[in-house]
Amino acid sequence: MSQLSAQYFHDEQAAREYLEKVRWPDGVVCPHCGGMDKAYKLEGKSTRPGLYKCGHCRKPFTVTVGTLFERSHIPLHKWLLAAYLLCSSKKGISSHQLHRTLDVTYKTAWFMSHRIRAAMKDSFFVKKIGGGGNIVEADETYWGTKYPKPAGARGYAHKESIFSLVERGGHVRSFHVNTVTGKTLKPIMQGQINRDTHIVTDEMGAYKDTDRLFEQHSVVTHSKGEYVRGPVHTNTIEGFFSILKRGLVGIYQHVGSQHLKRYIGEYDFRYNHRHIGDIQRTIIALRGIAGKRLMYCAPQAR
Repeated sequence: MSQLSAQYFHDEQAAREYLEKVRWPDGVVCPHCGGMDKAYKLEGKSTRPGLYKCGHCRKPFTVTVGTLFERSHIPLHKWLLAAYLLCSSKKGISSHQLHRTLDVTYKTAWFMSHRIRAAMKDSFFVKKIGGGGNIVEADETYWGTKYPKPAGARGYAHKESIFSLVERGGHVRSFHVNTVTGKTLKPIMQGQINRDTHIVTDEMGAYKDTDRLFEQHSVVTHSKGEYVRGPVHTNTIEGFFSILKRGLVGIYQHVGSQHLKRYIGEYDFRYNHRHIGDIQRTIIALRGIAGKRLMYCAPQAR
């Protein structure tokens, strides 16, 4: 049976009960005071569904309080379906596709997708990658245009720059940077990678003297037709860029500079959770909704 036929993607009560299990796997937790042992469900004809009250702080709450779903006019089952579609689509899903699938307006679908990307924000960034002689590949790619390319100009200064680090067999971390220079890239590398790491890059000048920052630095010289020299290659990060750029070009097509970091964060999230199923990936995203309030109301669903 298809996952899309699950009851919580179509029924509001089932969606609320499912989110309660995801958010409170060890029992109901009050979002106001954090109390766990005295929360009880309110019943009655005049009580809205899913309402609880905390015996400690005496405040009422539902499973959406303190999350990006709080006070949303969009049905909860549509939020869950949108999260699943965004987490299960390898190259992403456009807001136009979401608005047709969920039967909401395009503006609502755009709003929903950006809030789900906020839930996807990766907690891995708090811990450095590499270490113990592990290999981390560093590379940059370019996408879109910041301004029309001047006649006769060379290079990629007119494009948006994306810098990524990937640990082989591990996680990827991507950054939207203004310029691709040693001054901008090296602080990111030092902040994200353990010093006892083997770094592999291409021959770009921005990576010069990287061996002073890390245990080992190997260079693959693309300009001389070299792409693999034993363990020295950037094929892992190039594979990630191929998925990223196919999604940006083929699915999203137009991404504003101010939103690019959110889109590349979406691709980081799916790559970092690539070894688990779509439902498990969606659950991880849903557990990231806490503490991320909607600061304004979305347009109502049709």
